Amino acid sequence: MIKKGIILAGGHGSRMSPLTKAVNKQLLPIYDKPLIFYPLSILMLSKIRDILIIVNKGQLNQYKKLLHNGENLGIKIKYIEQPYPKGLPDAFILGEQFIGSDNVALILGDNFFYGQSLSSKLVKSKNINNGAKVFLHKVKRPELYGVAKINNKNKIVGLKEKPKKYYSDYAITGLYYFDNNVVKHAKTLKPSKRNELEITDLLKKYLYKKKLSAEIIGRGGAWLDTGSIEDFYKTSNFVSSIENRQGFKIACLEEISLNNNWINKKNILNAIKFYGKCDYSKYLSSLISK
Repeated sequence: MIKKGIILAGGHGSRMSPLTKAVNKQLLPIYDKPLIFYPLSILMLSKIRDILIIVNKGQLNQYKKLLHNGENLGIKIKYIEQPYPKGLPDAFILGEQFIGSDNVALILGDNFFYGQSLSSKLVKSKNINNGAKVFLHKVKRPELYGVAKINNKNKIVGLKEKPKKYYSDYAITGLYYFDNNVVKHAKTLKPSKRNELEITDLLKKYLYKKKLSAEIIGRGGAWLDTGSIEDFYKTSNFVSSIENRQGFKIACLEEISLNNNWINKKNILNAIKFYGKCDYSKYLSSLISK
C-alpha cells in the first residue's frame, strides 16, 4: 500500500524559455489552473494524502503561497528545494527522510493524465506492496521516449531509452509506483552521459528481478507531456474543450477532497475567499449549492 507521493516540480524548463526565466513551469496556467494542480490531483485521486513537492532553489515561497501546507485540502504537503536537476531518481534520494519506511509514488510535475477509468486504475496501482509499477501509453513517435516492451500478458519484458530503431510504441509516462527499496536502488545508480541519474536505469533494477509491472492507459485516456510550448498549449486547449463542453473541471483539488470526505463545506467557502471572484470560485460554489 502506498501512502506517500512525490511531485518532481524542479528543472529549468529550458524548452519553454523565456517564459520560465521568471516563473517555474509548474506554476504557469493550463487553461484556468496552474500546471501543478494536475499532477497533484492524480496523487489525490490515488487517495494519497501525504505529499512532498520538490522545487527549484529560490521558488519555495511561490508554491507555499498557492498550496500552503495542504491542510485546506485535507492533505499534508511538505517541500524540498533541489539545488539543481540531477535526474528523476534523485527525487528518492532527496526525499529519503520523507519516504521513511513507506512505499512511494512519483509523478512528474509537467505530466497530464486524463481518462474515464483513470481513478480506478490509480487506486488499484497504489495497492502495490512489492516491486514497482509504471503507466504506459501508446505513442506515434516512440523514439522520443523511454519505452517498454510488453508480452501478450501485458508483462514488461524490456526497456529502452529513446530507441533509434522500432522497439515498442508503449511510452513510459511520468507516473510511477515503487516499494520502499527504491531509495536503496536510487543510491546505487551512476550518472549517465547527460550527467544525470536515469529513471530507466532505476526501473531496470526492478525488471531484472521480475518485479516491474505495467498499467496501460487505453484509447479512452490521455497522457500529455507539457515540456514544450506546443504541447503546453495543446494540453491547455484539451482541458478547455472538455471543461466547456461537459461542465465539470479537471483537477479541481477541492472537489476531489470533498468527494473523498477530506474536507467539508466550510473548507470550500474558505477556498472561495482565497481565490476571490473568478470562474474557479463560481465552480466551487456550485459544488456546495447542489
